[in-house]
Amino acid sequence: MRELAPAKINLNLLIGPLRDDGRHELASVMQSITICDRLEMTDGERDEVICPDVEAPNLAATAIAAFRESTGWDGPPQRIEIEKRIPVAAGMAGGSADAAAALRLLARRSGLGSPELLHDLATALGSDVAAQIRPGRSLVRGGGEDVRRLGEPEPFGVLVLPSAAALSTAAVYAEADRLGLPRSAQELAAIDPLEAGAVNDLQDAARSLEPTIDAELERARAAGASDALVCGSGPTVIGLFAAYEEAAAAAAHLGGSAIAARPLIGWPSIL
Repeated sequence: MRELAPAKINLNLLIGPLRDDGRHELASVMQSITICDRLEMTDGERDEVICPDVEAPNLAATAIAAFRESTGWDGPPQRIEIEKRIPVAAGMAGGSADAAAALRLLARRSGLGSPELLHDLATALGSDVAAQIRPGRSLVRGGGEDVRRLGEPEPFGVLVLPSAAALSTAAVYAEADRLGLPRSAQELAAIDPLEAGAVNDLQDAARSLEPTIDAELERARAAGASDALVCGSGPTVIGLFAAYEEAAAAAAHLGGSAIAARPLIGWPSIL
């Protein structure tokens, strides 16, 4: 069984106060794009996840254990192999996308797992996972558990500038707290993310930890992006263009690791 795990970008990301559960309140418009990891799940000797490009514990493995515990499924051990296309520790929810894709695979393989259960499992796994259960465009609030599906966007182009550096999400949030960047609960509630434009409240924290981001933001702007911002917790920088062809031309001009992508429209789809 095979499944795609699309990356996400944050078209905006507004951060509020720290909650008792250790997560920050947030509000964000998230958009899946056509850069995808590829997962293949087969019966194996034990439950395991093989992903040569990721050394840290893989969230997809946690998803397998959580699915079995919640559903009681005692089917054969599952081996998941992940071919990485999404940059690692880059703010594009690669690990979260893989975990969500693993849950979709397990639900298909077992015949168990309602959409509500998959949502609850995803929420427990991490703040980005629930929005990736059904890739597309979503408005996400709370600590990531409040997900509202939005309509499909008009086509546009995304320039992705991966970084050779890596940032942990926890480190970026901690730096944001140190810099006093989170908004109050009242300030966060007063903003409509659908009207907020391309703003990322974690951007200055990511820039503080990884100063090379500044040059990447300037490169995206110089390449013609209408907006350039850090994606999620970074350090990836994205540039937004009116059309994919413009983003593709910018990526070709910049060369190196620059990538052009489209918003993912019409999930499930063949990419």
